[in-house]
Formats: sequence, C-alpha cells, structure tokens
Amino acid sequence: MKNHIFYPKLWSTLKLGYGKQKLTQDILAGIIVGIVALPLSIAFAVASGVSPEKGLITAVIAGLVIALFGGSRVQIGGPTGAFIVIVVGIIQKYGLDGLMISTIMAGVFLILFGLFRLGTLLKYIPHPLVVGFTSGIALVIFSTQIKDALGLQVDSIPSDFITKWGFYFTHLSSANYYAIGITLFSILASVYSSKWIPKIPGSFIAILISTIVVKVANLPVTTIESVYGSIPSNISIHIPVVELSSLHNYIQPAITIALLGAIESLLSAVVSDGMIGGNHRSNTELIGQGIANIMVPFFGGIPATGAIARTATNVKNGGRTPIAGVVHAITLLLIMLFFGQWVKWIPMSSLAGILIVVSYNMSEWRAFKGILHSSFFDVLVLLSTFFLTVLIDLTVAIEVGMVLSAILFMKRMSDHMGLQHEVDQDILDNDQPLPKGVKAYEISGPFFFGSARNYCNLIKEVLPETKTLIIRMRHVPFIDATGAHHLYEAVHELHGKNIQYIFTGANESVEKELVKMGVTQDRIYKQFDEALKSLQPE
Repeated sequence: MKNHIFYPKLWSTLKLGYGKQKLTQDILAGIIVGIVALPLSIAFAVASGVSPEKGLITAVIAGLVIALFGGSRVQIGGPTGAFIVIVVGIIQKYGLDGLMISTIMAGVFLILFGLFRLGTLLKYIPHPLVVGFTSGIALVIFSTQIKDALGLQVDSIPSDFITKWGFYFTHLSSANYYAIGITLFSILASVYSSKWIPKIPGSFIAILISTIVVKVANLPVTTIESVYGSIPSNISIHIPVVELSSLHNYIQPAITIALLGAIESLLSAVVSDGMIGGNHRSNTELIGQGIANIMVPFFGGIPATGAIARTATNVKNGGRTPIAGVVHAITLLLIMLFFGQWVKWIPMSSLAGILIVVSYNMSEWRAFKGILHSSFFDVLVLLSTFFLTVLIDLTVAIEVGMVLSAILFMKRMSDHMGLQHEVDQDILDNDQPLPKGVKAYEISGPFFFGSARNYCNLIKEVLPETKTLIIRMRHVPFIDATGAHHLYEAVHELHGKNIQYIFTGANESVEKELVKMGVTQDRIYKQFDEALKSLQPE
C-alpha cells in the first residue's frame, strides 16, 4: 500500500476483518466522544462568532467524512480551538460567505497537499513555530471569553488585544456575580469531575448542571437564546455567493486554514499512533481533511480538522477503527435533531468557563517555557510567532514564522559548513606533498544559496602563485541552481587569471550540475589521487 496516495484506513481496516467485539468497543467509544464533542462544538462555534448549530453541523459532517476518508484509524474530526482566531478574522473582514469560500479553497489546498505527497514534509514544521502560534491562539481565546465569563453588560468589545483588556478593566463595575459563579463552577467541573465520574466528560456535566440551575432558578445571566435566538434543529444546504473577481482575496486565509488543519490533524494522528501502536497515512489524511472542508461549508459549517483531545478520548475509551468516528458523528446528529431545542438555554458564562479550560490546555506553557531556555534562534521564532498571533494576525504570524524559520535554518547551515584552505596532509589520502603551484580546497556541506556566495568568495582568494586549484566535493550532498551559478562565476574568474581548476569526489547529482554549468569531463575526477596523477608530467 506504500504507493497509494489515497487509501483510507476504513477500507483497509474492514478488509482485515471486523468482529462483534470491535464493533461494541467502537460504538461505546463513539457515543462517549459524541457527548464530549457536544459542548466543545457549541463553544468553538460561539467563540468563532457564528451560531451554535454551525459547530454541531461541522462536527457531524466533518466527523463523518474524516472517519470515512481519513488516513488514521482513530482520528476524530470537527471544529477546534485553533481555528477560532482565523474564523473571527475572516468573518469580520469578508462575512459568512467569505468564510465559506475560504474554507472550500482550503479544502482544495489540503487535497493538493496530499496529492503532491506533502504529508511527511508538514511534520517537519519547526516546533517553536507551532508552540508560538498555538500559545498565541490560546491567549487570544482566553481574552475573548472574559466578557461572558464576568457577565459584563456591554454591547461591543474592541478587537485589538491591548485595547480589549483596557476595555475590560474599565467595565468591571458591570460584572454579573451569577455569571462569575457559573464560570467558576464550569471550570472546576471541567477539570475535576473526572476524578468522581470518569466516564462522563466534565464539560458536559458543567453545561448540563449550569443550564438546569439557570432555567429553574431563572437566574439573570446571558444565554445562547438571548444572544442568538432559537437554534434550528435541522441541516440545510447553503450556496455561497461567489464573485470571481474577488477570489484572490481568499487565497491567504485559505492557505492559513489549510496549514493549520494539516498541522493539527497530522499532529493528532501522530499522537494517536503512539497510543495505539499504529501508523497513519499522512497523504490520505490530508486528502480526507480536504474533502471534509470542501463539504462542510455547504451545510453551514466552519473549518474542521483532527481534534487531539477528542481523538485521545476515543482511544482511551476503546475506539480502534474509523467506525468510532462514524458513531460519534451519528450521536451528535441525533442530539442535534432531538435535543437541539434545549441548547438555547445554555448560559454563555458556562461556555466561557469551558473555553478558558480549553485555552489553558492549548497554551503549552511547559513547552513554551522549555523553548525559552533553548538557542537564540528558537526563542526568536517562538516569541515572534507568539506576539504576532496575539497583537497582529494569525496569518501574518504563520507567514513570518515560516520565513524566519527558513532564514535562521539557512544561517545555521551556513555557520556549520566550511571550506578548508590548503587541505592538510592527513586529508590528502597519500603521503605525497602537493606539486608546486597546486592548491587543494575542500568543501563540506550542501552547496546551496545560503552558503554558495561565501564559498565562492573564498575560492576566488587563491594565492597568485597558484597554477592549479583542486576543489574537493566528496562531502557535498547536493548543489542547487544558485550554488551552481556562483560556482560558475568563481571558476570563470579563476580561468581569467590563468588558474586551472579540477573537481574531485563529486557524487552523481553534483557531477550532473557541474556538467550543466559547463565543466568538461576532463576537469572532473572521481578520486583525488587520479587528479594528482593527471598533473604529473609524462
């Protein structure tokens, strides 16, 4: 199956055989995960600035599609906290239709990632960058929940992070103590209830009890109904209004959604592999995620990806095949259809408490603290990505973080590569001294655009009495177009000074590049000794 770009785990799992015991385990795990996903899906939708049912719809459609077409045996798909910041930004700028178009385009990008086998490459995105924007997202999510957590009586809140916190402090006098109590209860229930009731998620208990208390006691707190009105309990088809002339506006947010979705889904798949001793199919997973994100907007949903917490819950409760993901989606659909009318009574402060716990779990503060003790380059990437996410924009943070990581990587590579002047005797592979007028330089490391100019400047600085320069390339794994261009300029300048040049030890790919740049075969030798012999007089 190694040659298959798209081969869903569900297909191969069912081919291996599927018995009653596995089915029972998957059904139980799927029901539990469905209950876990209920409050989270609603909370993520509300925090993203859309109505609660859109979160449920996303969990149902994306959860089903990702289970059917994904590359992981236990992946649970749906809305996640990582998308909150980007979804809010897109809606504020382009509206709901803009979000739909961006999500569909992101789905196309995800499918292309998979078809071009980029699944394995995306795993190598620098850890400081991931921790930086994840911690930044966590802080932004936390900051957006303060209004509902404190029950502040205000109509609108500034979008700027610093201004927003100043706004909170100036309106503390309007705090609702009933809302604060519900928030604290929801936080404590989410964190500690598993010690006494391990099979029922704390977030579900928090919402259930707080909703009953608010309804029975008629507490004066904001609820979903007071903000969004009645909640529809059906799923309908939505077609976005698309203007071809404005499609280019959605490319940047679409790429951000695709990268976030790819990173989070593959990270979740890797974590779950470690829990079940399995191996996911990266490219299939990306294609499955892409199909889900193309389909979800037409049903009124928001961006989706693999959810680490829900996937881990699935594994811990016995889920071992994609059937558990299918059951999770069906469970949520049934809850939405038959119990959706009760969702409107959920207090906003309870959702705020749940999201505060989610933001804390997302913060990765231990990893953040650990990276601060790492190298200067890692700290620079971490803090740049973090502060750009919080203060500017997540899209900008990822773009700058990727570029900065690449530049710093090249700087590190260049610092650890070297060109040795006048090769030492123990490197010559023989005991004979170099002939008079002959100098040998040795290049170590990739000859790419980050190091090529420095190498070539050194090559040009040969002593005037040098008649022949031997350039040893046995430790050069590859040479790119920029490296070849600078090397051509260097040897051309040597030739203009009547200095002959010889290359030795180049591997097959490097030798091809040398030939392409105009080096004739009589100047290329496999062995250093052969090059020396060619310089001996007949």
